Amino acid sequence: MTSVKEFRVEREPTATATGRGRFAFTDDYSVFDWGPMPDTIPEKGRSLCTMGAFNFELLEEAGVPTHYRGVGPDASPLADADEAPRELAIELVQVPDLPFADGAYDYDAFHGAAGGNYLIPLEVVFRNTVPVGSSLRSRGAPRDYGLDADEWPDDPVDLPDPVVEFSTKYEEQDRYLDRAEAERIAGAADLDALDDLARAVNRVVTERAAEAGFVHEDGKIECCYVDGEIRVADVVGTFDENRFAYRGQEVSKEVVRQYYKRAHPEWVEAVSEAKAAADRRGVADWRTLCDVDPDPLPADVIAAVADLYAAGANAYTGTAWFDAPDVDAAVDAVRDL
Repeated sequence: MTSVKEFRVEREPTATATGRGRFAFTDDYSVFDWGPMPDTIPEKGRSLCTMGAFNFELLEEAGVPTHYRGVGPDASPLADADEAPRELAIELVQVPDLPFADGAYDYDAFHGAAGGNYLIPLEVVFRNTVPVGSSLRSRGAPRDYGLDADEWPDDPVDLPDPVVEFSTKYEEQDRYLDRAEAERIAGAADLDALDDLARAVNRVVTERAAEAGFVHEDGKIECCYVDGEIRVADVVGTFDENRFAYRGQEVSKEVVRQYYKRAHPEWVEAVSEAKAAADRRGVADWRTLCDVDPDPLPADVIAAVADLYAAGANAYTGTAWFDAPDVDAAVDAVRDL
């Protein structure tokens, strides 16, 4: 519902066989689960697709199973692309409906229709640091995560070991889950295997980020279950799915989140209130309860964020896919937004 990718099916999946399709990455952006915002960020879609393909190919080299097939109409390797791609070719699995009735989601119905090939209705979140904007700060104390402190400091904190958490995927509002509920929602997929897969992805992305001068703070994966094997699905290691920093400055979608918190706090507060009201009333779609719409971004902010996505993708992949400033200049331009 909040995706900024278009989904195209070439061959439908079945209960016993995967299908084929592709993601087409748009220049839309979404913050606070709103869905497409009032404007777009030029070339954002290509930057995300390029980083996603680059990371999928790194994962393949590391022996991590994924649903990735290549880029563009021919599902070619990224290195064969003449320009930054916008389409990612993927294997498809079944995605049953998740019914909602009487204030609850029916996961038994979801898995009853899933068969042996399905998209696991979880997001697996991994964290290496706890940035200022991280939701982890509201769910636990520093000592819960191995830190020698009673209160969260005002600055980002490095975790002694990565933390892996599970949250819902298809509910209107993401919920973090305890292990028992996560196991129930995962269906036939083994939760320990999901944890291990997330840590493997985290290692690959963290190592590449460090090589390119970035700090990989946190991220998430989505996974599919295919005949007993768990594979990484959706897209991995982009500035939308993950948080990265460069010389102390956020270079992910967090830049836009923090801008809205500073420039339009009335909308951010209205979103928070609508989500809380939806929880109280047992309503699935909280947006119907939000009485404030987001304002578009100013032109100078759009330009700076567009340069950040493009320059960051160039630096992360080590290839000049985009006509953009160098990453140092692009990062400096967003410091005071």
